[in-house]
Amino acid sequence: MTDDETNGRRTADRDFDVDLDDVLDDDDDESDGGLFDDLLSGEPIFENKEVLRPSYTPHELPHRNEQINNMATILVAALRGETPSNILIYGKTGTGKTASAKYVSQELENTSRKYDVPCEVEYINCEVTDTQYRVLAQLANTFIEQNRDYVRDRIRDVEDLLADAADDEGALADSQFDSVREAERRLDDLERDLEEMEEVPMTGWPTDRVYSTFFEAVDYVERVAVIMLDEIDKLVEKSGDDTLYNLSRMNSELDNSRVSIIGISNDLKFTDFLDPRVKSSLGEEEIVFPPYDANQLRDILQHRSETAFKADALSEDVIPLCAAFAAQEHGDARRALDLLRTAGELAERDQSDVVTEEHVRRAQDKIELDRVVEVVRTLPTQSKLVLFAIMMLEKHGVHNINTGEVYNIYKTLCDEIDADVLTQRRVTDLISELDMLGIVNAVVVSKGRYGRTKEINLSVPIDETEAVLQADSRLGDIENVTPFVQARFDN
Repeated sequence: MTDDETNGRRTADRDFDVDLDDVLDDDDDESDGGLFDDLLSGEPIFENKEVLRPSYTPHELPHRNEQINNMATILVAALRGETPSNILIYGKTGTGKTASAKYVSQELENTSRKYDVPCEVEYINCEVTDTQYRVLAQLANTFIEQNRDYVRDRIRDVEDLLADAADDEGALADSQFDSVREAERRLDDLERDLEEMEEVPMTGWPTDRVYSTFFEAVDYVERVAVIMLDEIDKLVEKSGDDTLYNLSRMNSELDNSRVSIIGISNDLKFTDFLDPRVKSSLGEEEIVFPPYDANQLRDILQHRSETAFKADALSEDVIPLCAAFAAQEHGDARRALDLLRTAGELAERDQSDVVTEEHVRRAQDKIELDRVVEVVRTLPTQSKLVLFAIMMLEKHGVHNINTGEVYNIYKTLCDEIDADVLTQRRVTDLISELDMLGIVNAVVVSKGRYGRTKEINLSVPIDETEAVLQADSRLGDIENVTPFVQARFDN
């Protein structure tokens, strides 16, 4: 090939717009297919996969009309410029608490704009923002940014008015200012306010300074602020009830604004740990979300699947099976949606046109394994060592393991990685915690005159558990330790 031909081909390559479908349908290039060509060649099953994710807020929430109407009845006071009662929302995971609260909040904000009523809802996930400092800093910075926008708009209005007044002395007649000088003073005040609106850093300030900055920010203009604290029990668990005390009491000091709190919790008993004054002011209204039953879950999945999947992409038994599996998990709609989405993803990987019962059952196994992996990965080092000891005993054919056998291996593992050795009593407590998490099965059995002991068996797959444990940098240093198991004289 000559240089001219080479240059011509390069130019042609640059000038042509390549159509992805043409490339995939080109029989001549089939043998040179890229890594993703086979995957792209199949017809997609999903129309909009995001509909099946927990973060999605649907336009309609089946079987939650009563709770939604209760919230709306309480929050309608905000549209009249009044202070709505504080609300505590309870219910197990996946019962629609957050989705319902977000739906009502969106409707509230939309209606407030329609009637030009200053009302805003601020959402905070307390599992992520879990300290008083972070909660107040996030709220303060949100309102500071809104105040900046408000001040910038006012500055532009006054500047335009002054420009008009320079050409026409009567321009001030219909304004709030009696003179040009008064308008200029107002402009100076606004510019000074804008300069003084300093954002709160995420660390470094005293908490009382953060609170006063938030207080000034929320009270700068007239508004009703609804603060939604999701997973509110995590905030109380980590930081106590100071934040809730401050937020629930601030209305008595505000001049322009009103604040209302919506707390969302999976723990029905978390208020037992609150100061009685906080409990009385925070829980003015309580709304309970009961678990869904299998029929309700089926309706939810049917409703979402119509948007999420292409027509005829689900076999008839898929939605009832997903609903049945999730109903066993305390009526968890989030689990049902995850199951349906994962089944669809597995079907796509198989390049199947239809999601079947087999895909649902594989999705159930995959989700369960993912949960186990995540739980094991986040265990403290000492718990991982205890689990490692149990796993090694099972690998060497020991079943119905007793606490003494676990403790002997555990001590050897601690020596291997130079970790502190806990007492056998403490190790027994850690085994009980692993039992509660469903990682092991520990049953107390009677040995007659020899007393009672715990018989321990692993409840999770050995290979996957070992891989997760060895991914820990400290446990990855453990060499092959062969457990020494004493002979037993079992009845």
